[in-house]
Amino acid sequence: MLPAPCYVIADAHLGVAPAETERELLAFLRAFPSDGRSLVINGDLFDFWFEWKEAVPRRGVRVLGELARLHDAGVELLWIAGNHDCWGGEVLRRDLGLNYHVGSWRGPIGGWDTLIEHGDGLRDVEDAPYRRLRRVLRHPWSVWAYRWIHPDLGTWLALRSSHTSRNMRPRDGGEGLRQVAATTLSSGGAPQLYVLAHSHVAALEPLGAGIFANPGAWLDGPQALKITADRIERLTWQSGRFEVTQSLPHPGVTGGASGAAVSGG
Repeated sequence: MLPAPCYVIADAHLGVAPAETERELLAFLRAFPSDGRSLVINGDLFDFWFEWKEAVPRRGVRVLGELARLHDAGVELLWIAGNHDCWGGEVLRRDLGLNYHVGSWRGPIGGWDTLIEHGDGLRDVEDAPYRRLRRVLRHPWSVWAYRWIHPDLGTWLALRSSHTSRNMRPRDGGEGLRQVAATTLSSGGAPQLYVLAHSHVAALEPLGAGIFANPGAWLDGPQALKITADRIERLTWQSGRFEVTQSLPHPGVTGGASGAAVSGG
C-alpha cells in the first residue's frame, strides 16, 4: 500500500542524460510537493546501476542523497526495477530505505487498485529476444561474475552497451505497451489503474475497465503522474512547479476529464 498523493516518475537515465536533466530532478526532489506522501520511480532512474560489494556507480549520487532525505522525512519510496537499473540491492534497500522491487507491483494507492510495471519485455513478439537475454543478464551467476569486474570497467562496459535501448524510441510509438495495457485492463480481476513506463511515451487514457497511465521519460523533459484518492493527473515540471496537462477521475467518481490546470509545488 502507498499513501496518496503519490507522484510517479520514470526513465531519467542519469549517467548519460544531459546535466540539466539531473538538475531538474534534484530541484523536484528538493522541493517535493508538500502534499506528497509517496514517490514511485518506475524504472531506469539510472542508465546503469550495479552494486559491487564495496562500490556503486558515482553518477547521480546527489539524487540518491535526496531520496534518502525524503525517506527520512517520512515519504514512502517505491522503486520498480527497469531494464537499466535492475541490479539493485542492499544499498538501495538498507542504506537508503527504498522499497526496491524487481518485477510487477500491485497494491492500493489512495483509492486505486494499482498495477505498476516498468514495461520491458511485455510485448509478446517484439520483446521475445530481449526476454531471453534478460534471463541471462539477471541470472545470479551472471551477477556474481560481473562483480569480479573492476567497477570502472564494469560501468564503462554497461554504458557502452546500453545506448541502443536508451536512444531509440519505440517504432510503434508506444502502441505495443498500450495494447498490453488494453488486454490487462479488459481481463478478469483487472486493476483500476495500470502504470507503465519504458516506452518514453506519456499516456493517460481510459482503457477496458480502468485507466492506463505512463508518466513519460524524465529524460525527454521533466514530467510525472500524480495519483490522489479521486483522480490521476499528468504533470509537467516548469519553473520549479508542476502544471497539470491532463486529468482523469477515479472510475468510481462521477465527472469528466479536465484539461490544463496549475498544481503548485
